[in-house]
Amino acid sequence: MDTLIAPNVASPAEPAVRAVPSAAPVTAAGEYLSLKLGAEEYGIDILRVQEIRSYEAPTRIANSPAYLKGVVNLRGVIVPVVDLRLKFALDSAEYNDFTVVIVLNVAHRVVGVVVDSVSDVIQFPAGAIRPVPEFASSVDAGFITGIGTVKEGEQERMLILIDIENLIGSCSLNLSEHVH
Repeated sequence: MDTLIAPNVASPAEPAVRAVPSAAPVTAAGEYLSLKLGAEEYGIDILRVQEIRSYEAPTRIANSPAYLKGVVNLRGVIVPVVDLRLKFALDSAEYNDFTVVIVLNVAHRVVGVVVDSVSDVIQFPAGAIRPVPEFASSVDAGFITGIGTVKEGEQERMLILIDIENLIGSCSLNLSEHVH
């Protein structure tokens, strides 16, 4: 049978504050998929990406958090779809021709994340990734692993590198492996 999502109806409040230690580990050099959410650019470890699909409206699940848009059937596998704009408390998303769902393999599960667009895969050499700066205790940056910088001519791009396992784990999806 298919995978089932059991929404956490009585979800405990997620911790609103998580300080980033000053000796936070810097993300290793590697390849990252560049994605956009609003005006900001983020990066996800390319090894977590299974595929990129055009956005299709998912089937909504009752009593689920707003950022959990619902589920889609991906070749017989029921995949939960999380809208990263809503998870990050950004302005509401406009779904258009550029909106995509990145299908990820996270913690032995398949999860989709909705983003405004994807642009390219970026190779960060050692030294191109800076540690996460310390933030005030009111900022939750626990899912950020580093800031990647790419020099393009005279311009410099900065990508916020996401620990997608930590981020998706914080979504409280309560995914069951099988329906019995």
